[in-house]
Amino acid sequence: MPEIFIDGHPVQAEPGQSVLQVALANGFYIPYFCWHPALSVAGNCRICCVQVEGRSWAEISCNLPVTEGMRILTDSDVVREQRRATLQFITLNHPVDCGICDKAGECTLQDYHYAYNGRPSISLEPKVRADKFHALSGRILLDNERCILCSRCVRFTREKSKSHALGIKRRGDESLLRAAEDHALDTDWYSDNIIDICPVGALLSRSFLYKARVWYLQPVPSVCPGCARGCAVDLWVRKPQWRLKSLAAKQNTSIMRVTPHGTPGIDGPWICNKGRDLARIFERPRALQALRKGQPVEYGVAVVAARKLVADAKRAVALVSNWGSNEQLTAFRDRLGTRFTVYIKHDHMPQSGEPVEDDFLIRADKNPNTAGAVALFGARSDRAAEFPADTDLVLVWGEGCDFTRLPRGVKIVFLNAYLQPENGHADVFLPVTIQMERPGHYTNGDGVVQAFVAAVAPPPGVADAATLFAALAASEVIPA
Repeated sequence: MPEIFIDGHPVQAEPGQSVLQVALANGFYIPYFCWHPALSVAGNCRICCVQVEGRSWAEISCNLPVTEGMRILTDSDVVREQRRATLQFITLNHPVDCGICDKAGECTLQDYHYAYNGRPSISLEPKVRADKFHALSGRILLDNERCILCSRCVRFTREKSKSHALGIKRRGDESLLRAAEDHALDTDWYSDNIIDICPVGALLSRSFLYKARVWYLQPVPSVCPGCARGCAVDLWVRKPQWRLKSLAAKQNTSIMRVTPHGTPGIDGPWICNKGRDLARIFERPRALQALRKGQPVEYGVAVVAARKLVADAKRAVALVSNWGSNEQLTAFRDRLGTRFTVYIKHDHMPQSGEPVEDDFLIRADKNPNTAGAVALFGARSDRAAEFPADTDLVLVWGEGCDFTRLPRGVKIVFLNAYLQPENGHADVFLPVTIQMERPGHYTNGDGVVQAFVAAVAPPPGVADAATLFAALAASEVIPA
């Protein structure tokens, strides 16, 4: 392992590493725009410059391989002047519209200008104007005035998503990022990752455009339930101290955006577009009222009625949800498992137009915790379920059940979180919490257990399924 010196400090490097990689790994920060740890080296932004002792010039560190005994200066006069000149060049035609830019608060250009330049532009000429809202796809807008041509987005579509949907056309000060004529970005199921990796506010999410300032939001660690990959994500919700008291109060509990959490070994810094759209899954109309034979009742009354059905049943079958957490599934097994023949219900199946599976992240199983359910109850799928002729009770937990397959005349206890016609058809319906309202764990398709935490408080009138199972098995009654 070669030893090099950074600002006089000896550090160990791995063979083949660049100076930038070694510096970042050892706590020496070097700014960069175009470099990304998961993409190829482009070397076109020039901000990551360093000076090798004995040389009178600065050179980029992202493409500078380490050699034994190399002595690197990251903050010499030569380096500082080169960074300052680079930032002056990058901001020469960059618009000063930070006040309305969605990247404000996360923009590395803002940070670097403050840290390494801090001077007004030396140009007295009007800035070159370009398209402000160029549609790259139905999900992404491009602000050409803000684009610094780092090419991260182009490299992502070529090296990761393999859609080859983006390129840079023309040369010099006329260069523009554009969608390829023969590869639509709309067909790239990972396209929104380019918004994350854009170092400035050039690539804009239509769904997040002008929606909230990031400093009003907090990222809550969670797990994407869109498939068995179980990508680690952050759900961005409004901070409690910035709650809206009157206008648009629903935003206090809304998911403003979803970004990758960056867990090594699961999905890294990427997620698919389905993960970005978790708000469409979680924020559907909720069921908030307990029902008995379709009529609204107090939650405690519904629990008592459900408990009696369970106690009186001679042959009971349960279709348990593979969207339930490990904690909820364990609670069902421990409290009610011996009273039921248990099958694992697939809450979600691939939808029309959705890719079923690929060789990147997307898995064919569109449920987050099938592996956790199988570990507790065995591989008994509801699609192969055979209901004995004397079945007198079916407990259905979660979505995706075809009620026409249930035996005629059987009693039904239904636990669900969303408004569905079947809610009123059950003998007892009990509304339950959803993932973003409780902590828990999922086991993904590779057997990796991951935690998620509550992002918002549950609404009145619902209960956690684990608490409900305890109430159905005991004499206690949970409050409404």
